[in-house]
Amino acid sequence: MTATAVLTARALLLDMDGTLVNSDAVVERIWRRWADRHGLDGDEVMKVVHGRQGHASMALLLPDRPVEQNLADNARMLAEETSDMDGVVAIPGAREFLDALRGLPHALVTSADVALSTARMAAAGLELPPVRVTAESVGASKPDPEGFLKGAAELGVAPEDCVVFEDSGAGIAAGRAAGMRVVGVGPRAGLHGPDALVRDLTGVRVDTAGDGTVRLHLA
Repeated sequence: MTATAVLTARALLLDMDGTLVNSDAVVERIWRRWADRHGLDGDEVMKVVHGRQGHASMALLLPDRPVEQNLADNARMLAEETSDMDGVVAIPGAREFLDALRGLPHALVTSADVALSTARMAAAGLELPPVRVTAESVGASKPDPEGFLKGAAELGVAPEDCVVFEDSGAGIAAGRAAGMRVVGVGPRAGLHGPDALVRDLTGVRVDTAGDGTVRLHLA
């Protein structure tokens, strides 16, 4: 798309980590420790884990390991992440962006569970959207579209009328598979061909048309 663009939607579906909240510091710490414990290259592990639920990343990285072991490991890592908020901050513009969405149809769609998403949004000083789809809400992790489709259904909006905000390859693939347009946030998103790309949320301005359509001005 051009440097400045306008997208219209009936609802917005927002990823959390990397999109609203910068949690890269803690994600790096915890996943690199996990990689060391399993004799894996940390840089290669970090290419896989963003956007997915932990057990789904483990299944890709250790394909011969039993599912039950991945789920148990994932539970331990979620607890570890929830207790570690050092370096968790808001993405620039996130607070103003969420303020602009008050009263408009939007939902959080995250691979984090309720405890982790609540803790990270609080640590970043951000208000949780009233509609939330978390790890407990779905049977399949991104890049499966289930989470985004559930978010659209909860808002009562057709998938094609939704715009997704995402930072990761798995999340962008999930949004596309759901039949939605995707705005990529940050440099990581730019590697995965979103429909539009902003450096951070300071590059997004929100207004509405008379019929309630949400207009996104992207720069």
